[in-house]
Amino acid sequence: MFKRYIYKIENLISWSQSKLSEKQFIFLSSVLVGISAAFAVIVLKSFAHSVFSFATDINGILKLSFINSILPIIGILLTIFVVKRVLGGTIEKGTSQILFAVAKKSSVIPRKQMYAQIVTSSLTVGLGGSAGLESPIVITGAAFGSNYAQRYKLSYKDRTLLIGCGVAAGIAAAFNAPIAGVLFAIEVLLVDVSISAFTPIMISAATGALISEIVLDESILLNFKQQQTFDYHNIPYYILLGIFAGFIAVYYSRNFQKVEHFFSKVKLSPYKKGFFGASLLAIIIFVFPTLFGEGYESIKTLSENDPGQLLENTLFSDFRNNSWVLLLFVGATMLLKVFATGITLGSGGNGGNFAPSLFLGSYAGFFFSKLINLSGFTKLPISNFTMVGMAGILSGLFHAPLTAIFLIAEITGGYDLMIPLMIVSSISFAISKRFEKHSLDVKNLARKGNAFTSNKDTNILSTLDINKIIQTDYETVGSEGNLEKLVELISHSNQVVFAVVDEKLELLGVIYFNDIREIIFSAFKVKYTPIKEIMQNPKEIIYPTDSMETVMNKFENSKVAFLPVIKNGKYFGFISKSIALEAYRSKLKSMTIE
Repeated sequence: MFKRYIYKIENLISWSQSKLSEKQFIFLSSVLVGISAAFAVIVLKSFAHSVFSFATDINGILKLSFINSILPIIGILLTIFVVKRVLGGTIEKGTSQILFAVAKKSSVIPRKQMYAQIVTSSLTVGLGGSAGLESPIVITGAAFGSNYAQRYKLSYKDRTLLIGCGVAAGIAAAFNAPIAGVLFAIEVLLVDVSISAFTPIMISAATGALISEIVLDESILLNFKQQQTFDYHNIPYYILLGIFAGFIAVYYSRNFQKVEHFFSKVKLSPYKKGFFGASLLAIIIFVFPTLFGEGYESIKTLSENDPGQLLENTLFSDFRNNSWVLLLFVGATMLLKVFATGITLGSGGNGGNFAPSLFLGSYAGFFFSKLINLSGFTKLPISNFTMVGMAGILSGLFHAPLTAIFLIAEITGGYDLMIPLMIVSSISFAISKRFEKHSLDVKNLARKGNAFTSNKDTNILSTLDINKIIQTDYETVGSEGNLEKLVELISHSNQVVFAVVDEKLELLGVIYFNDIREIIFSAFKVKYTPIKEIMQNPKEIIYPTDSMETVMNKFENSKVAFLPVIKNGKYFGFISKSIALEAYRSKLKSMTIE
């Protein structure tokens, strides 16, 4: 029955494609992708919230504080089981896979990502793993967009555009923040986008936010109704918060990778590794229960009038009214969040760093302002600093200041905090960028030379295959003898550069036509000038393993139009700068979304 309805819907969409113009069909597609992404959000958020409510109720009724420690172990082991038994043994984590798909796989995302992220992240995070659901949501939305485009045979540009639509709708639905959804898709994920391409992305984001508004209970979403007015006298403290948030973002980024690297080196079976990591996580959560799950409930608690509620049902409940104990608890939780998230994902769970960045930011903002207040310097509005801190960490970790600014502005229900949001986000971003060239999700790709979203030229160059522009049919000359052989080659070819090689094809030097132009018109000089005398050492040498960015840098440094290629220690061919630039221009045109 279900398959029959799906078949009818697909036929209706195919009929629409035949009747509508290309642009009209993209608009329709952006709505459909937005609806799909929104329902994925609803499933994920509802499940995670239900499990959190269950655990909270059990704690309240039975006073079993250890239940929050047991559930994450179950969740991580179940995630590993699903990955091994249902998903073929592997699952890719993090939004970096979307960047890789756009850059290297023609925006083709595997079909299984339409459901794999929903199932695994709901088990991990829903059962208490200290990670976020937004990255899985983004991947799922991107997978819907990519596979929809593949199903209706759309071009690379349209596939990439619909990936952006799915991403924007996912973020918009997760936070009821359509502007932030659009900005995240454009600022973080898409290689290049023209103004005209904004429309489908905006339509998709609005659709996702609308579906979320209608279906999801408001209590499930992260939102704030209570905030104090902005006082410009506090600007110096917002500047200090931006600096603080920037360094905390660097701390998180570096330590998260260390934890992931540690687990990648652990020589245990997946289940044993999962149990080992989950047990460590269980201990951390037992002492600091606020690290259970996404942590959005504790963010709301921090921004309210009685943040001491965080200490209830913890080992420190007797000190719930002690401000200094609360401050130390928040500070320790802030520093431990990276390890809780790293252990969750490194040991086999699935989730992302988007929610942890908001969690960390709220705790950083609270810690900073509470410390200032307790020190007696001034009286800061703690709820405002708690919310603005989220923008600081999000901007620093993802290198996405605009997304951070508008996301927090939207979930706080207004733009009264726009000035401090801009101050904190920009300062945090600048500091993080100074110490970490790439954002958290791009680091691994950048290290492998696969994608660099912060530099569009580099990103485009990374998609070019050097082997496709190497010319191997150039004539060569030996080092012995005079220029007569070379003149004969010139008269019968269009070559302007020649490799000088020995009998083993080892490169001895190169000869450029412009350098010998005057000599070849003198018969005497041609006969008595040895090749060894006019050949020169190549200013740069290219290897087939070089990236295109490296190739272009070598052309820039050498100031020549042709460079020789060496493969396995022997001369292999030449690369022309003009051909390399033409390849770049063609790729740029194909990747620009209009």
